[in-house]
Amino acid sequence: MSSDDWASLLYLLILIVAIGGWVWAGARRDLSRALQQLLMWVMIFLGLVSLYGLRDTLDRQLFVGSRVEAKGDRIIITRAPDGHFYLPLEIDGVKLRFLVDTGASNIVLSARDAGRIGIDTTRLVAVGEAMTANGPVAIAPVTLRNVRLAGHELGRVRAFVSEGEMDVSLLGMDFLRRFGRISIEGDRMVLEF
Repeated sequence: MSSDDWASLLYLLILIVAIGGWVWAGARRDLSRALQQLLMWVMIFLGLVSLYGLRDTLDRQLFVGSRVEAKGDRIIITRAPDGHFYLPLEIDGVKLRFLVDTGASNIVLSARDAGRIGIDTTRLVAVGEAMTANGPVAIAPVTLRNVRLAGHELGRVRAFVSEGEMDVSLLGMDFLRRFGRISIEGDRMVLEF
């Protein structure tokens, strides 16, 4: 064992003696109360250990978005913990999260996001197919009104609604062509008007 291992073991032993002494002193007065408090601290400890063990999963699920910063005519997106870039667009006053997908040709909304902005997906007519990692999916064209990105008004935008299962809507090259310059510098994507 290394000196760090011995130090950790000594620290743990001191902690056990301190907690054991506290329990023993409390138990002399009221054993049931001392055991309740000990059980409570054990449960708190186990809960914290569990949260620590799940930290990567929780981080991906709770904080999956990218940080977006607008500086004049530049929009700077920081890569999310899952390795992707996400942009929040406001469409008709509703904020939606999009995955920036340079491999996609079009803007593709999930059926759930389409419903959130008031599109009745049951009335859409599929006009073609899009190839996805999961195979071809039917898509229907729509026009998005009042699209805003980080305070910039983008006006009306042509998009498609996917009939396939999608966890997140996609911003493809149709959207990215609106910018004069796009660059990826390490963990940052820079969009310039």
